[in-house]
Amino acid sequence: MMTWSLALRNLLRNRRRSVATVLALGIGAASLLIFGGYSTNIQYSMQTGFVRTGGHLQVQHRDYYLFGSGNPTAYALNNYAAIIKAIQGDEQLKGMVAVVTPTLQFGGVAGNFEAGLSRTVIGTGFVPVDVNRMRQWNEYQLPAPAARFVLEGAAPDNAIVGIGVARVLQLCEPLGIANCPQPEAKKASGGAGLPDDIAQLALNESSPKEKSKGTGSARIELLAGHANGTPNVAALNILLAEAQAFKEFDEVAVILQLQQAQKLVFGRSPPKATSIIVQLNKTAQIAQATARLNALLPALSPDQPLAVRDFRELNPFYLQTMQLFDTIFGFIFLLIGSIVLFTVSNTMNTAVVERTVEIGTLRAVGLRQSGIQNMFITEGLLLGVVGAVFGVLLGLAVAWGVNSLGMTWLPPGASRRLPLILRVWGENRMLIGTTLGLVMISVVSAWWPAYRAARLSVVDALRHA
Repeated sequence: MMTWSLALRNLLRNRRRSVATVLALGIGAASLLIFGGYSTNIQYSMQTGFVRTGGHLQVQHRDYYLFGSGNPTAYALNNYAAIIKAIQGDEQLKGMVAVVTPTLQFGGVAGNFEAGLSRTVIGTGFVPVDVNRMRQWNEYQLPAPAARFVLEGAAPDNAIVGIGVARVLQLCEPLGIANCPQPEAKKASGGAGLPDDIAQLALNESSPKEKSKGTGSARIELLAGHANGTPNVAALNILLAEAQAFKEFDEVAVILQLQQAQKLVFGRSPPKATSIIVQLNKTAQIAQATARLNALLPALSPDQPLAVRDFRELNPFYLQTMQLFDTIFGFIFLLIGSIVLFTVSNTMNTAVVERTVEIGTLRAVGLRQSGIQNMFITEGLLLGVVGAVFGVLLGLAVAWGVNSLGMTWLPPGASRRLPLILRVWGENRMLIGTTLGLVMISVVSAWWPAYRAARLSVVDALRHA
């Protein structure tokens, strides 16, 4: 107790130097927390976007992830309905699973043949009611609610395109897209129109009753390869152009209802799905749910080798981004830690020089070397604790101020602005880790000056002028 009392009194003897050291520690700690809060918000935002669209886990053919983009139908799941029913009825998975839904992805060509335009696209078929349920997932309480999936309750031939697709096919005006660039060499007259062979395919695949249900103001023709190798085409009524999470996907996305996608790809053959999406209640349940699915699936599909892949594996951009931010955080921590190391070390070295006579007196009256050393290390510990606590409070205050401004930003590769939030409050692991890290650096910084002070010669210390 005497050591703590002496250490505190010694720090208060030179308040200006102690305050400067605490400020350096506090600003360093706050800087780390602010960057950490920024990084955490990016992680949560990206994770929420991926989980809302593709779930936490996906059950696929084992080779679909590596080879399916070339021929999705070759790796489609035959008995997807039975697998979904088994997952929903499993006692261990019931408490973890929020949504289980099939999806079908395929490549094709979308055309606005009235304007003489077409482009390659990626078509994705969803069950609309399940998509709206998935979009309600918000484990991290993000302030940006997801928009309603408009295909729920819509006609079978209704679809959604990415804003990039609408721009390339010159559908911005009929879809009411604001600030949509137009090409300089836009034709004054209409295009060549729909080719006769494709028009006949579209007519064969769409009944008059279905086509009369459309409520949108733009139409496209979507050409895709049939499972047996023949081309197939569907005329789609576009309800909405919706910005996708990333610009690259926004340029090729065509989203339609699962039944319409299955009809386009498989025709009158039995319908299939390329993936089964499994959305969990909590991200922390991924490992447990994956283990249970791996144990369950072999019996459900003995004729097809299946694999369970989580959203991090399916979206390597997420892992790469998080690794980048972890590296930057580590570099910043190393830089600030070095500054703290030299600042505290300089403070303690100055204190040793100023108190050399005092050290000699204490040693002369019987204080051991360990007592001198412990006193200076305790001073470094107190500086670290006070500085780190001050830094935490400063970081929380700055984060609260920034969050109150309601600012937005455009992440790299994204097509829409997101709220700018610094997530410091509630991130206990980051708060505790930063605090303990800086306290430890302060203690290490004080060790060498304390070691020198403890080994001063008593006679030389008393003679020090």
